[in-house]
Amino acid sequence: MKLLLFVCVFLVSSLPGFGAAGTADSLLTELNSTLARKRHYDAQRWKQISVLTAAYTSNKAADNAKFDLGLRIYDEYKAFKYDSAFVYSQQLIRIAEQLKSPAKVEIAKLRLAFILLSAGMFKETFDTLDKIQPSQLSKADKLDFYFLKARAYSDLGDFDQDQVYRPAYYRQALAYADTALQYSQPGTYDWLSMQQFRAIKNGDLKAGAALYGQIRRLPRLSLHQLAVSASATAYIYTLLKREDKAFELLLVSAIADVKSATKETVAIFKLSNYCYQRGDLENAYTFIREAREEAAFYKAKQRQIEISHVSSLIEGQKINIIESQRKSLKTYATIVTLLAVFVVGFLFIIFRQLRKLQQADRLISQSNQELRERNEKLNQLNSVLNEANKIKEEYIAYYFHNNSHYIDRLEALKKTLDTQLSNKQYAGVQKLADSINIKKERNELFKGFDTVFLRLFPHFIEQFNGLFREEDRIQLPDDLLLTTELRIFALIRLGIDDSEQISRMLGYSINTIYTYKTRVKNRSIVPNEEFEARIQAIEAV
Repeated sequence: MKLLLFVCVFLVSSLPGFGAAGTADSLLTELNSTLARKRHYDAQRWKQISVLTAAYTSNKAADNAKFDLGLRIYDEYKAFKYDSAFVYSQQLIRIAEQLKSPAKVEIAKLRLAFILLSAGMFKETFDTLDKIQPSQLSKADKLDFYFLKARAYSDLGDFDQDQVYRPAYYRQALAYADTALQYSQPGTYDWLSMQQFRAIKNGDLKAGAALYGQIRRLPRLSLHQLAVSASATAYIYTLLKREDKAFELLLVSAIADVKSATKETVAIFKLSNYCYQRGDLENAYTFIREAREEAAFYKAKQRQIEISHVSSLIEGQKINIIESQRKSLKTYATIVTLLAVFVVGFLFIIFRQLRKLQQADRLISQSNQELRERNEKLNQLNSVLNEANKIKEEYIAYYFHNNSHYIDRLEALKKTLDTQLSNKQYAGVQKLADSINIKKERNELFKGFDTVFLRLFPHFIEQFNGLFREEDRIQLPDDLLLTTELRIFALIRLGIDDSEQISRMLGYSINTIYTYKTRVKNRSIVPNEEFEARIQAIEAV
């Protein structure tokens, strides 16, 4: 009997994947979860672009307002879709020329140079940069101009991979970065980013890594800024041979990229290579496929070439593993067949031994003990479920009582109407209709909703106010449970995020709902795109 048990355990535990599943890293889990919502984040950017392009198209005149709208549309596209950003940079140049504004012409050229570099078009980038006159640029644009030249020479050195020319390109990159620093304010994101850039090029890797901590502590750090700084710091840790830290920062960068709908990115591509080297082919394949889709969508030619090499390695390895697993399955099938024959013969011996009453009693006793232990576990689970059901039953009873009361009133109203209509007492019918106070009924409905919601989420108002400065927090009078603004976001917390549905439930127009939501988000201390997610994170009892 013991021999049979040992053989079974040995064969089953040797099957691929058995007993090897560990807990996935939390950031890796978050990235896969974020990728599942990628369409949602992309839709948010498309929505913003749609609003801006509608305003841009409706403005027929080539004026300053249209130029500013074009800049905003370009900013939406520059890390999202290369060809669209390129089109708008060309249109900006034409508008600036029509306005006969040398300063705006140089600004438009600077935007064109940025997008060309993002697409890996080095010659076109340098040709465009050489035509820009820095004297026509503002202080902020001069900073962007010189830092862009620094990046261009740095990227060219990385691309060439040549020990003769690359040092010269890096020296030029450092010189332009030093010039850019003269136009930046110490302690700002731009200043810290350029300092980190200089630290990497100078080989001062520890100082570069330390700067990431300062960047993370900056107030109002955008998701795109977080993604760029985390990716740059991951590169530093790679050079320091601290691969685990680099992997963690690449995950942070990739998550921020997906949430900000950024397609011009290297983080998820590098993650696929890390997963491949670690033997995590499932995530490696997922991430390289995502990187390939993003590069194709953005139309980054250089990135597509880089990705194709790693993609072929990962897919080739995946095919090899599948073939290996197929051969292993044949082997295991043969072993299991032989084992089944062995088991059938051995069962005859086992059944003869089970005839002994003493052995049967021991087996029954052991089974009863296992059942008692399972019952104890089930009782513990039932206790937890009962507690949850108690809460549900309480609220179901509350609404059932209210609805029953409302139906009774409708029934009484119907009987009265039937009587008065039968007796042709039309004045009485009108009086009865006038006695119905819709506003009062709706307020009673709101009061009931507010009461139930605050019992389910007793800390909602406190945690909601935590998203605002002290002077912007909502102060409720004693006779009011929730304001209209709080009620809108209470419905969002319950999972009702469709503004049209909310407007029907609260009796407001959809424009009023949008106005309330926008006004609340604009007062908040968190970014608008994160506000509803923070609301949905508020915990119940």
